[in-house]
Amino acid sequence: MLAALGIVFGDIGTSPLYALQTVFSIDNGAVRPTEGDVYGVISMMFWSITLIVSVKYIGILMRADNEGEGGVMALTALIRRLYGARSQATAVLVVIGILGVSLFYGDSLITPAISVLSAVEGVHVVAPGLGHLVVPVAAAILTGLFALQRFGTGKVGTLFGPVMLLWFLALAVAGISGIIAEPGVLRGLSPTYGVLFVLEHPGIAFIAMGAIVLVITGAEALYADMGHFGRQPILRAWFFVVFPALTLNYLGQASLILRHPGDASSPFYLLFPAWARVPMILLATAATVIASQAVISGAFSLSRQAVQLGLLPPVTVRQTSKHEGGQIYLPGINALLFAGVLVVMLSFRSAERLATAYGVSVTGALVIDTVLLLLVARVLWRWRPWQLALGALTFGAVELTFLSANLSKIAHGGWLPLVIALLVFTVMTTWRRGREIVAANRQEEEGSLREFVDELYDRGIPRVPGTAVFPHPGKDTAPLALRANVRHNGVLHHDVVIVSAKSANVPHVHPEERFECDNLGHDDDRVHHLSIRYGFSEDPNLPAALRQACDAGLLENGRIDVTDASYFLSRGPIRRTAASGMTQWRKVLFMALARNAADPTAYFGLPADRTLTMGRSVDL
Repeated sequence: MLAALGIVFGDIGTSPLYALQTVFSIDNGAVRPTEGDVYGVISMMFWSITLIVSVKYIGILMRADNEGEGGVMALTALIRRLYGARSQATAVLVVIGILGVSLFYGDSLITPAISVLSAVEGVHVVAPGLGHLVVPVAAAILTGLFALQRFGTGKVGTLFGPVMLLWFLALAVAGISGIIAEPGVLRGLSPTYGVLFVLEHPGIAFIAMGAIVLVITGAEALYADMGHFGRQPILRAWFFVVFPALTLNYLGQASLILRHPGDASSPFYLLFPAWARVPMILLATAATVIASQAVISGAFSLSRQAVQLGLLPPVTVRQTSKHEGGQIYLPGINALLFAGVLVVMLSFRSAERLATAYGVSVTGALVIDTVLLLLVARVLWRWRPWQLALGALTFGAVELTFLSANLSKIAHGGWLPLVIALLVFTVMTTWRRGREIVAANRQEEEGSLREFVDELYDRGIPRVPGTAVFPHPGKDTAPLALRANVRHNGVLHHDVVIVSAKSANVPHVHPEERFECDNLGHDDDRVHHLSIRYGFSEDPNLPAALRQACDAGLLENGRIDVTDASYFLSRGPIRRTAASGMTQWRKVLFMALARNAADPTAYFGLPADRTLTMGRSVDL
């Protein structure tokens, strides 16, 4: 629970730094520091957190996990399993899921920049003359954070957990002091004030929704990070620590604005006494670093799931925990995120300007999660039509209002997350379509595996000592490397194992369901086909899996020696053609992605000194 505090809740836990301040600064003070407006805003904030985070994400959506993994990719994989992977409707839902994860990446670039900037900008309150140091200091802090990722989210969470616990205690204490000074602010928890605010000032309330959404940023990251710690620690941390502390602090800030309307420009820091502001700047800076950690680790989880589902090219994945499969480090994704965050921060240079860009990707992801949730609930929990309608009305209406309010920001910076999402969406759909074309053309080159084995058996081709392993997508066609080896060397190894590693639509596959050995037609041909199923949260280490299969007696009753096996990868250059199926610029993009994909030797955990690459060109 303490480690979950240090990873999962950083994003949503630092929203008090800028959320209420942004509401009272939009449209040159359209929301006024009067009793009616303040109570209305607090009511809308409290009930937004309650409905979207407490009820939807914590109460319902986290029960729709895919064997412990969360996030829009896990939800998409769950839908593929429930509705059938090959149906046309499922293909549309997969595209919706891709759009959802694309929006999450847009959020992942903005959250670290706005969080750290908002904390360091507290310098303006205590020492206005040092304002020019805000951006350089924030850049240095983010550099250190991304450098820490290689040590793993478990160790980072253990380090950050106590800091976040102190942060939430500080939020609660400051909030309580404000409530004591103005107890009437508790009336803002009543939903009637939010309703009255909307009815009396519909235009202003609509604009305010574009900033009120800032209180629920981090909900998608919270769900995506579920695989790191499990549902129960996150649930307990939310209801026992995070939710009460956030509620108290927002109430405290509201009481300060009622008592001192001029303090609406920086209600968070001014809520603390003068002697505590410098320590709070330091604590807030640490907390916003942790807020960035929430989306970074979420991006790691979603990226690996996307690779396993064939939506991104293979990337290097390093397991950082011996006990938690979800704790991983992706160096390539980490570098791209770091570069993107720095570009965003140096372009906007202030949290206030970034706030205009924030919200579009968040609200878009919220709506997509609701659509996917209702589809899962219909089959998994057998929700009745009235339950589905109630869920759509309760969550969908609120989130669509948030989305509509944020669409007005597009011209003022809201285009940024949409551009990022569009780029990610283009990359994912291009890789997915390109793989389908290359796989189809490659199958024509490979020919039938059974016919090839029959041909080898009839020819009585010479055998040399040792075991040869050929990673290959399936058992229907012959690996190009196997054909090339026979054609050029005229021999076969004593034992040949064709291995197909397949990604399942679940995070983890049970050992007894992992392997399937196929007979290729001759009992004494010593050519075996082994299918290995991996969950999308597992590393596809082929040598380790082969040893497990031998120990289980699947390959010649365990008599095949795979200890010193040679591995042959079927790889050849991809040749761009004028054939239809994909536009030329997308073919160029696919080939660039393929060139920069992780080396299969490292991806499958193969020994570099016993791995050869053979094959021929394949058309795209």
